[in-house]
Amino acid sequence: MPIYMDIHHVPGAEALDLAEAHRKDMLIQGKYSCKCMTYWMDESRGVAFCLIEAPNKRGVEEMHRKSHGFMPSKIIEVENDLVQSFLGRIHDPEETIISDKGLKVFSDTAFRTLLITEIADPVLLRHKLGPEKANGLLNNLNIIIRKELSVHGGREVEWTGNGFIISFSSAVKAISCALKIQKNLSAAHRKLTGLKISINAGDPVAKSDKLFGDAIHLARCLCTIANNQQIVVASVVKELLARDFLKMEQKNFITLLPQDETLVESLFNKLEKNWQDADFAITDLCRAMSMSKSQLYRKTIALWGLAPNLLLKEFRLDKARDLLKRQSLNISQTVFDSGFNSPSYFTKCFKKKFGLLPAYYLNAVQ
Repeated sequence: MPIYMDIHHVPGAEALDLAEAHRKDMLIQGKYSCKCMTYWMDESRGVAFCLIEAPNKRGVEEMHRKSHGFMPSKIIEVENDLVQSFLGRIHDPEETIISDKGLKVFSDTAFRTLLITEIADPVLLRHKLGPEKANGLLNNLNIIIRKELSVHGGREVEWTGNGFIISFSSAVKAISCALKIQKNLSAAHRKLTGLKISINAGDPVAKSDKLFGDAIHLARCLCTIANNQQIVVASVVKELLARDFLKMEQKNFITLLPQDETLVESLFNKLEKNWQDADFAITDLCRAMSMSKSQLYRKTIALWGLAPNLLLKEFRLDKARDLLKRQSLNISQTVFDSGFNSPSYFTKCFKKKFGLLPAYYLNAVQ
């Protein structure tokens, strides 16, 4: 059966209240063909998350409604392995307090700090440096990252070949891990591999239908403004660290105001929605962002060092490269699927950005 995670907003609830609610769920779980696996709770923020095996979302809702009435505001389908990777468990923690009524009482937050790394496309790196040198650099980078995440108590959630997603229960540990990774790599190594690091934090269930989807999405957006010398730290992480963050060497970090983070995320959402539309131009982007051309220009120059039209073109080229890599489409189809009208112009732009012709890239991927 599918596994679901839901979110409950329970301001004022305490650990004992959640333990009792969990017990009530378990008393009637069989009636709805459900199996209550465990839960997480953050008393200070008044939020709780349940992990439940169930035939469908409706079964989860009906069980909660009949058992205690605390209805979830959102339910998403998840995978056991991902939950384990992000949160470290899929069952109740071993160490719990047993109440006078025999209840397992614990308050274990599901809030996590996520460290995201991104690197240059390995295909392009091998073309530029040669397979032996490129593979050596990438292997050394992966060894260092895995060593430091282990030392700092991180959990490797994902490695795609182009970067890591690492989960930490502590913002301090995430920051310390990122700084140590940088320290153990020379500036030349970071530049050659194109290493970028961003750190964000959040809950497993929010707006997205993917586990920690919102936190990962913003972290990836923030990675676009990162460079190989500085770590981008989201405002929520900066707030978690408070004075400790201010004591750190600020030259190692890039931070944005919350409103600028919102702008970055919104801008990339608009690009993601419209990049395949060849008629989507900067005037349309300005309209979608509710900004004048001059406002948008100032922001994109400040954040990426690119004018809006160049940012849109770069976005389309990156998407075209992904299409060639993931779907192995022919070049003519890729041109039009990525919002370009002219194959010759696409080829010229692709060669300028990536250093090789689309046909050579496609051949290297295959």
